[in-house]
Amino acid sequence: MKVITCIEDLRRIYKRRVPKMFYDYAESGSYTEQTFRENITDYQKIRLRQRVAVDMTGRSTESTMIGQKVAMPVALSPVGMTGMQWADGEIKAARAAETFGVPFTLSTMSICSIEDIAEHTTVPFWFQLYVMKDEDFVDAAIERARKAKCSALVLTLDLQILGQRHKDLKNGLSAPPRLTLPNILNMMTKPEWSLAMLGTQRRTFRNIAGHAKGVEDLSSLMSWTNSQFDPMLDWNKVARIRDQWGGKLILKGINDADDARIAADFGADAIIVSNHGGRQLDGALSSIRMLPSILRAVGDKVEVHIDGGIRSGQDVFKALALGAHGTYIGRPYIYGLGAMGQAGVTKALQVIQKELDITMALTGVQKAAEISRSNRQHILVPKDFEGEWA
Repeated sequence: MKVITCIEDLRRIYKRRVPKMFYDYAESGSYTEQTFRENITDYQKIRLRQRVAVDMTGRSTESTMIGQKVAMPVALSPVGMTGMQWADGEIKAARAAETFGVPFTLSTMSICSIEDIAEHTTVPFWFQLYVMKDEDFVDAAIERARKAKCSALVLTLDLQILGQRHKDLKNGLSAPPRLTLPNILNMMTKPEWSLAMLGTQRRTFRNIAGHAKGVEDLSSLMSWTNSQFDPMLDWNKVARIRDQWGGKLILKGINDADDARIAADFGADAIIVSNHGGRQLDGALSSIRMLPSILRAVGDKVEVHIDGGIRSGQDVFKALALGAHGTYIGRPYIYGLGAMGQAGVTKALQVIQKELDITMALTGVQKAAEISRSNRQHILVPKDFEGEWA
């Protein structure tokens, strides 16, 4: 059996086991993919301070995110079509997160529905909401999340218009995949994935199918989905959703200090510094490079979380040491899911936690919960890290 030592090991297995269109869906960005790449490489510019002769017994990776106790300050990001990466993928990921003790966030564009996750888990999960033109659908989704006892609403702000991802267009991305000759030939090389998918009825967007008006079949569902992201989303609509939800609110897609100030004044419980994993505005700065200016802009008004580019526990440590209160992983757990199912999601979390723990030990940190308040004393940041932009 292959020994898994890092997230890259899971990615290589994932690439072999999952159909090309779904691998490409996860492992890509928009246009030139500059932002997608720099989300990862900019973490490498931050270095760690090795400290010695510090008592490292009793270390703990435990922390909190929006007041919720977590085994480590890492949540599973909302990832669309997770159930196409492996059969019943969202259920498997949610169960792994529950057992491990970290939050799971369900995407609006999931294959398994809100109700599916509630039925197969025993702790509250978070629900990510896209704002659609169909306000009745949005209102109903909020009520469904409340009925499922979701403990936070994650409102995505950076997908008013869908960014162009060349690979998805060339692959004819769909859920389920269309039975074209290239797709059939590719799926024939993925027998375990194909057998698993044959064993489930969850193969389309179950948060939408049966809940949206005018959606009767797969073709109309896809056209409805592609036309429904709301280009008129503004802060007034954000306020409406905030007031309707009334619970813990996390605003996702903040990648500018001015937007961060507005979001903090809206009374959100947290904001997520995010450029949608490099899948929307190509050419935007990486999340980790934008983090310092956003932290300065909001001060202590709101918890600041971050996603994009995290591939290790060391990346988690660097984000925390730079000042983030929490982090999110998307692709790492998708790699694990596609590689090994639920056990692979658990393995991804174990790898990241172990890396975080060892990094804490070698930098002289006992409590992960204290890293974000350490005023960068555990890292070395290049003077030009944020850049000088006219």
